Amino acid sequence: MNKIKHWITPDWPAPSNIHAATTLRTGGVSLGTFSSLNPASHVGDHPEQVDQNRATIKAMLALPAEPVWLAQMHSNFVVEAIKTPYPPQADASYTHEPGVVCAVMTADCLPLLVCARDGSKVAAIHAGWRGLLAGIISNTLAVMPENVLVWLGPAIGAGCFEVGAEVRAAFLEKSVAYSKAFNHQSDDKWLADIYALARIELAALGVNTVYGGNFCTVTEQTRFYSYRRDRDTGRMATLIWRS
Repeated sequence: MNKIKHWITPDWPAPSNIHAATTLRTGGVSLGTFSSLNPASHVGDHPEQVDQNRATIKAMLALPAEPVWLAQMHSNFVVEAIKTPYPPQADASYTHEPGVVCAVMTADCLPLLVCARDGSKVAAIHAGWRGLLAGIISNTLAVMPENVLVWLGPAIGAGCFEVGAEVRAAFLEKSVAYSKAFNHQSDDKWLADIYALARIELAALGVNTVYGGNFCTVTEQTRFYSYRRDRDTGRMATLIWRS
């Protein structure tokens, strides 16, 4: 009998010493709206169940260490993934050390994984539209080698991400290139393609080796948590490390 996988392995040509995954919402012990593999301790789930889910994730992915979790805040702050008494307030982390696990948690926002082509360094990014606008991707790439690969993990799909006209205006003020990522709905509502926003940013930074980006956390209800769909919900973990 085939063992059920409760995670996605990125489909990208990363070096053999690079390991990465995004957990699904299945395979854990949380109940109700948090069902079932929720690793987030800040969403109202029972702490004991969150701890058990984190232990399950560590075991099923054979992680070399406990992930360096972040206190995410939709910022452009990037930190080195170092164990501290409290989670660092940041939305991306990086490391060149083997066995250190960078991690972000999402439920509609875009998780990005970055690795050096030579396998020397990795990073994980949490990018909602605020973080994208503020430059979380460019700030992360600034601490990475020049030649990198990027994988776009599960996020809200282009047909579900309705935003106000002010969001589009803010991106267009940054660059008119972002206009391609918005489709008009009504006078003050637009559909935003978060994957396109990231790809446009990456292309402007000279990164065209970009993979993934074909998920929708809102419509794929059995696999993914979605804040926009459910409000009270868990999070997926997207992790990367090098051996």
